[in-house]
Amino acid sequence: MTSPGTLYVVATPIGNLGDLSPRAREVLANVQAILAEDTRRTGQLLAACGLATPLLAFFEHNEQELLPKLLARLRRGESLALVADAGTPLLCDPGFRLVRACRKEGLPVAAVPGPSAVAAALSVAGLPPYPFTFLGFLPQRQKARRDFLARYASLPHTLVMFLTPHRLPQELADCAAVLGESREAALCAELSKLFERCLWGTLGSLAQASLVRKGEFTLVVGPPPAFPAEKPSPAQAKALVENLLASGLPLPEARKQAARRLGVRSKELYQLLEAAKSEA
Repeated sequence: MTSPGTLYVVATPIGNLGDLSPRAREVLANVQAILAEDTRRTGQLLAACGLATPLLAFFEHNEQELLPKLLARLRRGESLALVADAGTPLLCDPGFRLVRACRKEGLPVAAVPGPSAVAAALSVAGLPPYPFTFLGFLPQRQKARRDFLARYASLPHTLVMFLTPHRLPQELADCAAVLGESREAALCAELSKLFERCLWGTLGSLAQASLVRKGEFTLVVGPPPAFPAEKPSPAQAKALVENLLASGLPLPEARKQAARRLGVRSKELYQLLEAAKSEA
């Protein structure tokens, strides 16, 4: 009986070709085919390494269609490599369904670790590296984007996300409005490349900065400030709710987020808001 082949999940450079590990090069040279989101980009990597392994286009819209054929090849004993355009596969890239299907069938899956924009950004950001939550790319439309960010605003974790160059000012402005202008953050661009840069400050300062909108951007946002030791004042509660409403949150969600940030119960927040009305 033929032993099944292995699906190798291979990390590739995020910029500097020198970051391709010897093991990754060996795997890419010896598999029967490489599954690539962009065959032209991966083809350039193979050419630079002197490799001629066959490439198969594998992206979000054909993953489900190709799944039976790929599983059949693995069952026949062929080994395949899954790569992303850059970095570690499956982090905002296709491949989850294939890996899951292999696990369900008991087909071998092996990680060939290496470069990752998420790990690289965390390592140079100067912010608490764990626990962290990876958010991927933000939604395109502002309302959806702000609603999405609001779900993570009070999470006591460092947040990591990818930003797109053509929406960079809008995405930074929404991060500042929803997550808080005073939260520490690092905006990393072109990691491992010649013009690598990292702008460090608060979300408010990053949103107002004049930025070169070129390259791949990874934003690392530090955790929210710890809950205050003393009971918040009515004015603080009122200001926080108003800021959250201004960011586009509906009133119930704004009150919920405010209570979490202030470390009080919903009933206590209501009492603080009523007191603020009386003071006014």
